[in-house]
Amino acid sequence: MSTTVANTNSNAKQQRNPQICGVSSPISILPPKEIDFQLTKKLKECLRSFDQFESEEEMNHRMQVLSSINELVMKWVQNVSLQKKMPPEIAAQMNGKIFTFGSFRLGVHTKGAEIGTLLVAPRHIDHTDFFTSFAEQLTALKTCEYVRTVEDAFVPVIKTKIDGIFFSIYLLNVRLQVHKVCQILKLTQL
Repeated sequence: MSTTVANTNSNAKQQRNPQICGVSSPISILPPKEIDFQLTKKLKECLRSFDQFESEEEMNHRMQVLSSINELVMKWVQNVSLQKKMPPEIAAQMNGKIFTFGSFRLGVHTKGAEIGTLLVAPRHIDHTDFFTSFAEQLTALKTCEYVRTVEDAFVPVIKTKIDGIFFSIYLLNVRLQVHKVCQILKLTQL
């Protein structure tokens, strides 16, 4: 019985002091009421009537393009590593990785919305590489409509449209304590 009481006290404490992720606190920590479910249903119906949801086919297309960009990043990192005189056997082990964030990552994006991506690369890859050779690699893609580099922005970015999908690609602007980026790397490990 004491275990049940302890768990109940722990749950009550969590509800009073929930862990807050992000910069601002939530509007409410209370569970949804029946009216909230009804309003959510109406909102979804309205959004569907305006064709704001992607089909499964459209989402699969986005995932394929993301996968191809991730493959491009891995090859690009290996090529830059070789250009920087890294031994071929070590360069072959080098990787980079694309992470999505924002509305796409949260699954709340609208149809056709851009995908915010973060490119994580090993420490020997720098902004110059990103804005020159990586931008050139993107431009060389047959399905790339344009590439715009915004180097002087507060958060430097490459804006592009590949195979009908808009992307904002940011290079992680810190010196990672890793020599190579594993494909199983998670952002919480940085």
